[in-house]
Amino acid sequence: MEAKRAARNLNLLEWYDALVFALAVLVAFFIFFARVVAVDGSSMLPTLTDGDRLIVRSIGYKPAAGDVVVIDSYINYGKPLVKRVVAVGGDTVDLDPEAGRVLVNGQPLDEPYLAEGTTEVGDMDFPLVVPQGSVFVMGDNRQHSTDSRFASIGFIDVRDILGEAVLRVFPLDKAGRIG
Repeated sequence: MEAKRAARNLNLLEWYDALVFALAVLVAFFIFFARVVAVDGSSMLPTLTDGDRLIVRSIGYKPAAGDVVVIDSYINYGKPLVKRVVAVGGDTVDLDPEAGRVLVNGQPLDEPYLAEGTTEVGDMDFPLVVPQGSVFVMGDNRQHSTDSRFASIGFIDVRDILGEAVLRVFPLDKAGRIG
């Protein structure tokens, strides 16, 4: 009877040990490599919707044009932002509201993810040169997005970017890579 109890206790202890180890690995993964972030608002429609849950890759990430990024809440705006990088340090950004286009270094961007063109110019004076170590970001819902076109957001220091949103995990029917 004692031998059975000892064997059962040893078996439970092994399961407990495996569970604790798995939990520690999972916590370490989400602390050092990825985070889960919720989209707040409609500024990224139609790409992302309010309430979507995203996996954000942070380790070793360097922002590039076209990436969907999550910006830390430490910026002047006061809450985390999910936006698309339009231009990086050294690029010149200009807007052509009549044609509904964004131009980077004189070339119009190919933006198939937009539902409509860019006609809102914000309160910044264009063209703008993005400072080194910064990025220019915009929401995909250009007419309803507070982004780098407005002085309240402006250029984003790359150190304020939590990482690239790479995967939507919720809602489940929309789960997959973010383009």
